[in-house]
Amino acid sequence: MKNICVYCGSSPGRLDAYADGARALAQALVERELGLVYGGASIGLMGLVADSVLQLGGRVVGVIPQALARKEVAHAKLTELHVTQSMHERKTLMAELSDGFIAMPGGIGTFEEIFEIWTWAQLGIHGKPCGLLNVAGYYDGLCSFLDHATQQQFMKPEHRAVLLVESEPAVLLNRFASHVPAGGQKWLEQQES
Repeated sequence: MKNICVYCGSSPGRLDAYADGARALAQALVERELGLVYGGASIGLMGLVADSVLQLGGRVVGVIPQALARKEVAHAKLTELHVTQSMHERKTLMAELSDGFIAMPGGIGTFEEIFEIWTWAQLGIHGKPCGLLNVAGYYDGLCSFLDHATQQQFMKPEHRAVLLVESEPAVLLNRFASHVPAGGQKWLEQQES
């Protein structure tokens, strides 16, 4: 693994714990020499996690669509900044540049991004780990709903298990390091051939 994509809010959120979680994730990434790939903004949790990685001497790659470069205030001090023409191009490039995907607290955009990349894993489009960093229980309600969807047989247990959930960044990244794609060894062999 070289780079981890982090989806998170362009707002800081209500609790100080969210900022603490962003700093802790930055520390865990830098300690493992993992680069950060994120949405390219300088505001909210997005800006905080990027600034924290940079302050610790890490690498940060931002990817932002032209239409959001002003609204979300594109970060000017990143290792790399890619400006795309569309949201679709943004998400595709972020996926290509990343070896795993983490959603921190965020809103609709964060939900959409992690659900799409998780769906891609379910479909076998990629074999990269996907997870929620459940800072201050932010994702407790969502996890309960996903478990409900599984119990109601709208989601297979093996697909539910693809989305890893942890409250500590180091634990989540450790699980990423030992990740075996859905489909296990068979999936890995297909990718090598």
